[in-house]
Amino acid sequence: MTASDVSEADKPDFKGLECIQFRGGLVATVLLSSFFSDEKDHSLLSLRCEAETWRSKMERRLAAVLVADMVGYSRLIERDEINTLNRQKQHRRELIDPEIERNRGRIVKTTGDGMIAEFASARDAARCAIDIQIGMAGREESHDADNRIQYRVGINIGDVIFDGDDMFGDGVNVAARLESLAEPGGVCISDIVHQTISDGLNETFRDLGSQRIKNISRPIRVWQWAMNQPKQLESPVLSQGQKVRFCSSEDGTQIAWARVGEGAPVLRAPHWMSHLEYEWNNPLFGPFINRFAKATAYHRFDQRGNGLSDRHITNISIAAIRQDMEAVVAAAGLDRFALFAASQGAGFAVDYAARYPEKVTCIVFLGGYLRGSLARKCPEQEKFYNLSRQMIEDGWGSPNPIYRHFFTSGFAPDCDAGTLSMFDELQRVATDTGDALRLFDMLSNFDFKDQAEGLRVPTLVLHARGDRRAPVEEGRLIARTIPGAEFIELPGNNHMLTEGMPDFDQFFEHALPFIRAHTLQQS
Repeated sequence: MTASDVSEADKPDFKGLECIQFRGGLVATVLLSSFFSDEKDHSLLSLRCEAETWRSKMERRLAAVLVADMVGYSRLIERDEINTLNRQKQHRRELIDPEIERNRGRIVKTTGDGMIAEFASARDAARCAIDIQIGMAGREESHDADNRIQYRVGINIGDVIFDGDDMFGDGVNVAARLESLAEPGGVCISDIVHQTISDGLNETFRDLGSQRIKNISRPIRVWQWAMNQPKQLESPVLSQGQKVRFCSSEDGTQIAWARVGEGAPVLRAPHWMSHLEYEWNNPLFGPFINRFAKATAYHRFDQRGNGLSDRHITNISIAAIRQDMEAVVAAAGLDRFALFAASQGAGFAVDYAARYPEKVTCIVFLGGYLRGSLARKCPEQEKFYNLSRQMIEDGWGSPNPIYRHFFTSGFAPDCDAGTLSMFDELQRVATDTGDALRLFDMLSNFDFKDQAEGLRVPTLVLHARGDRRAPVEEGRLIARTIPGAEFIELPGNNHMLTEGMPDFDQFFEHALPFIRAHTLQQS
């Protein structure tokens, strides 16, 4: 019998009732006072006893939580199940389990490809994770990069509920999301963990900025340890004045935006892979933003599905992104301003300027294109789309040399190895595989050529002659299509300009005077 079996006629005043939530969603109504004198009363009291027994087994306390997961587990199992499982067991027996025990930890739960462990202190958890990752690198170095067993690890301090052989709660959820951000062989920790261990652990952690984590409403600041990681780029002084704000797009999506610098107002059109905080520390973005911010009032925002804006959303469309731009312009109080449009941002800049020509003083394009790869109706571009999509699906954010070379050869082939090594980190921090695929599909199909033909906005088009991501012909198409546009061909092969290269300086030598001439005189 359950509480629902009691008829309405038998029920007294229910002021003495309490609802106890059972795991799995079952709610039982439990009588606190003795209202019944028959067998129904005994059944209800029995039900209460069972609920209280279950509740007494639960324990809530503050703990350091470590979540580890094997990278590419399904792929490794498919290739060689027996060998993978034997190696995994040996690593557990000889390295992982002993290190956890040595650092006063306890394995709470294991899965086929990972585990959850608790520690008495954050320092012990971090020390354990780093020593395991160093040990794993040595034990697996004889295997090919694509066949190595590697782990990602996330660590957080939080309020955790222990229920027998399981643990759950916000502290565990955050640790699991941090694990997904770590590079293979790396460790990601929350800011509270970093503050706790920074003075007691002689290890270097890179600041990945605040991250929007799935199912966690608040942004979490993340720090990463990795073997042989490149030196953190020191944030420019200007970055310290940046304040990230949020505005709501028409469909309710929260869009993160920021302004830095003084001068002619400039809005960066949305583009793939952005993160308002992390960009400052990445050599692919930081120096570029700093240069812009020294000369203008530079406004940026994270495109939906990227950075600090809402992630894992279904509505990724041209109309939605236009509405995001409208929301940012309104929130920032921009009246008349210049648009800077790099890469696919070119299409969105044209779309916005065509609808609001009275707001746009001028447009500067860099490596831009009006047509996605599929809209170009070229067999070679279609093949490139199919290959790119497969590489995103299989290797987004992976340091595997095969995937890294594919992406970097298109975006920044002229950069040094240290800069290129941070490209996969940029991928992981900016967005995840699911959002990257949805954005890529939309961007591959758009076509803004018709809107561009009707523009009457001062336009400067700059494009590297060897750009492999967006062929220089696409830049020339922009200049031919928009009446009166100027075209300047830059040296080099980079789609993303980096400091120290000739194309970087030449871009600003042309772009900044153009923006000042057309924006300040019209303000």
